[in-house]
Amino acid sequence: MGGSALLQRALGPVSLLGLGLARRTTARAAALLCVGLAVAAQAQAADPVDSGAASASLPTVTITAGPSAAEDLPQPYSGGQVATGARLGMMGNVDTLDAPFNITAYTAQVIEDQQARTLADVLSNDPSVRFTTSSGHAYENFRVRGFDVNQNDVALDGMFGLLPIGHIPLEFVERVEVLKGPSAAVGGMAPSGAVGGVINLALKRAGDEPLNRVTVGYQSQSQLGTSVDIGRRFGEDKAWGIRVNGAFSDGETTLNGQNKKRELLATALDYRGRGLKASLDVYSSKESFKGGTPAMYWFTSAVAAAPDPSINQFPTAYGDLQSKGVLARAEYAINDALSVYAGLGAMSHDYAGFINGTHVRSLNASGTSSTTRTYGSRGYNDNVSAEAGLRGQFKLGQVKHEWALQTSNLVQEAGAATNTSAAYTTNIYNPSTMVMPTLPGSAPKTSESVLSSVGLLDTLSFMRDQVRLTLGLRHQRVKTTNYSTTGAVSGDYDKSAVTPMVGLVVKPWGPSVSLYANYVQGLSKGDSVSTPTYAYNFTFAPYKTDQKEVGVKWDTGAFTNTFSLFEINKPMLITLSGNVPSDGGEKRVRGLEWYTFGEVARGTRLLGGATFTQGTQTRTANGSYDGKTSVGAPRWQGNLGMEWDAPWATGLTLSGKVVASSSQYLDAANTQKLAGWSELEVGARYATRMAGKKVVWRFNVVNLLDRHYYSGAFSDTTPIATLGQGRTFMTSLSTDF
Repeated sequence: MGGSALLQRALGPVSLLGLGLARRTTARAAALLCVGLAVAAQAQAADPVDSGAASASLPTVTITAGPSAAEDLPQPYSGGQVATGARLGMMGNVDTLDAPFNITAYTAQVIEDQQARTLADVLSNDPSVRFTTSSGHAYENFRVRGFDVNQNDVALDGMFGLLPIGHIPLEFVERVEVLKGPSAAVGGMAPSGAVGGVINLALKRAGDEPLNRVTVGYQSQSQLGTSVDIGRRFGEDKAWGIRVNGAFSDGETTLNGQNKKRELLATALDYRGRGLKASLDVYSSKESFKGGTPAMYWFTSAVAAAPDPSINQFPTAYGDLQSKGVLARAEYAINDALSVYAGLGAMSHDYAGFINGTHVRSLNASGTSSTTRTYGSRGYNDNVSAEAGLRGQFKLGQVKHEWALQTSNLVQEAGAATNTSAAYTTNIYNPSTMVMPTLPGSAPKTSESVLSSVGLLDTLSFMRDQVRLTLGLRHQRVKTTNYSTTGAVSGDYDKSAVTPMVGLVVKPWGPSVSLYANYVQGLSKGDSVSTPTYAYNFTFAPYKTDQKEVGVKWDTGAFTNTFSLFEINKPMLITLSGNVPSDGGEKRVRGLEWYTFGEVARGTRLLGGATFTQGTQTRTANGSYDGKTSVGAPRWQGNLGMEWDAPWATGLTLSGKVVASSSQYLDAANTQKLAGWSELEVGARYATRMAGKKVVWRFNVVNLLDRHYYSGAFSDTTPIATLGQGRTFMTSLSTDF
């Protein structure tokens, strides 16, 4: 489908007309628009004589741009590592103690100080989140509260389908926000059906003060990189802003023989007026590698000891991933009690190489594989996302209402083709080298999907805001069409569901302590089954996942503690006797979480916590595994980091972090077990001023003791283990100019 047709389908329920973008030229057109807006803004600032003409043209320009200024984000909390609140979908930004959910927003400061290069690096601070892809792999997937969160389920300013596929560059990211638990009512269904939580990103905006910053970094084995960050504001009251982020790195990685290159260019324009706030984000991201790729390990019997992560299982593998995207948003305050907003974005992604299915298969306890294959693939993803809504407030008697109405639409088109090598044998400690298959010459369209929804939500405040009750409802429609290699329709799916949400926050002892509870539902696409694998052809309705949660949040003013008790029940497809499919399966996870952040003493900051979970297969095929532990569900997980400002040297900060998980099962029968693991990270940074400019040196070591371990399970349905990161050194020097 062409870009214009895809865009028209995305805009259907939002009723935005007259916009057309070619599928492969979306980012280029947006870049031209970005340059035009920047020139217009500079002209307005530089020519006061013509300020009247410039201001007369502003409404036309800003309405086509879009909203969200940095000032809209909740302020950093004490210590600067976490913000005081986060975005809750259609609810907008909500303070941590006012949210009926467990939420955390990691700031750009923690990204910079920990030299995080991937989302996995940032989320290693969260005890409820684990990375489910081997470290260094081209893709990033996660497990939150025991349930998978696919990389496609990461949102940009509350909208899905717009971020780069693969590693998301963090140089242009201001916040990484985590909402734990299902959230279909407040944000709509995630494209891959994630129910354990939602990861949302907010991008950087220009601040009031001019910014010119360059960072030069090194990562073992010989990865060298440079990034630049430039920000300016222009015009009357500094209404216009532009932020440009660029990054480039190249060199050898900790995987023997692998060379990886990464490129990013991102531009953000924003306008902040009295009634109108608007923004336009454009980016281009590319990552390529050669000389190998990290593997995952598929066992058929007892689990072999973890290999050294520097061992290259596929030394002749290579790949390229490229994403381009644009997002325009606008919000207009009609009056103090009512505002209207809209967003429109597009993303185009192309990939080729040995990226998917890099598994060493049929492994036994000695680490020998009898039938490993490799897969060369080529494909693309084209997405168009749109949303529009209203937010308002009014008061009836002593009850204040804060309401929101939203409609959203996401259109996705994907194409893929794969070539497979002949089977070969290998050993994970002394791998064989296999000639890779040739890549497919083209990628035919394989699927098209449309996720459309309408949501309504109201937060009622009582007793001077000591009690907040949130009620929400969303109608979600999921439509998917699959295609064969000849272009013929091979499957069609069209189902809908309604999901509710109830959230309660009570502050019985003032604003520093809040008790909260919620009942929410998440949505996942129902399975489509067909003969001869199953007894008949059938498509199930979307699966509804239920969460019940209670908790307490305590804010001392300098540090915050959150305690949460939750239960999540997710339906699953099972196969009964006679190959009869059923959606009567169920996985249940119960958990207790503790999370803390802030400055516990002057110059001492803590970030992290612990979680205890019980993942149980409650309903399985013919009751075979009822009561057994769920795959990839360790009982204990913990992350705790500390920073300490050394009193004897102004500007010097020392840091350390421990990350640990207890043992977990790799298969549903609970016969394959991964050992528990832990790793230690240490770091130091020194901030000073030279020639009146800020200079910061940073040094970090991940997995200081160089432990070799399986970090977790890749999937609920296949016994595939992922490998943890080997010891890695990182250092960088940042300076303003």
